[in-house]
Amino acid sequence: MARLPSLPWIIDFHNLTVVRADVPVLSGFSLQVKPGEPLVILGPNGSGKSTLVKLITCELYPQTGIEGSRFRLFGLDRWGIEDLRRRLGIVALDMLQNLSHEVTPRQVTAIDMVLSGFFNSLGLWPHHHVNAQQRRRAKQILRFLEIHHLADRPLSAMSSGEQRRALIGRALVHDPEALILDEPSNSLDPGAVHEFHGILRKLLRSGKSLVLVTHQVADILPEIDRVILMKQGRIVADGPKRQVLSSASLSRLFGRRLRLIRLGANYELVRA
Repeated sequence: MARLPSLPWIIDFHNLTVVRADVPVLSGFSLQVKPGEPLVILGPNGSGKSTLVKLITCELYPQTGIEGSRFRLFGLDRWGIEDLRRRLGIVALDMLQNLSHEVTPRQVTAIDMVLSGFFNSLGLWPHHHVNAQQRRRAKQILRFLEIHHLADRPLSAMSSGEQRRALIGRALVHDPEALILDEPSNSLDPGAVHEFHGILRKLLRSGKSLVLVTHQVADILPEIDRVILMKQGRIVADGPKRQVLSSASLSRLFGRRLRLIRLGANYELVRA
């Protein structure tokens, strides 16, 4: 029987260097992610996580001419940005901040936010023409995310957790193979975190590749086994969470004495 060809890595980075304002933020950086693989990238503020997200989304590019470097997404080293965005969904909180900082704030509803994923915008504009198929798709996504009853509610009148579900919906319109979530539970209260994690677990069960970039150990969901620890622009540990996570390793990562508590299949980090 002939062997089926293996699928290319979703992310295939090797020996990359990224410089911002003449300062190397990522140096000798390597990361590979398989199709369908969920993982958490955990690190303190300033560790280079946001730069990594911008590298994955091609908002930033690595230095060229470095021997042995490799910068590939879905097996390709050259991408049309529009094509990439159809295969890779991005959920970042600065999208909501950009919307709120507009000179003339708009009342963007939940369904408008989801539909805007078809146009690579934040919310709809008068020149956007939504067809019946796109509207059906948006309604399906709202039901999947359990916010269909909020379809016509402005984001400004929604909770932070509900707003984030709408952002996820925007990322799902093209049924991407992978989702990148940047600090997904930041600033949510405990109840909202619990509900939001429920949606993320639902996405995992649907077979999506999830890459959660965070500084919260609570974002390491039970279904996620691979954890990467990142500090000062480098990966300092990468492996199964039982091997990677410990009070000692996380104390070194965050630069203070911490104690890791396991609560069933979940984790909590407290001061030692």
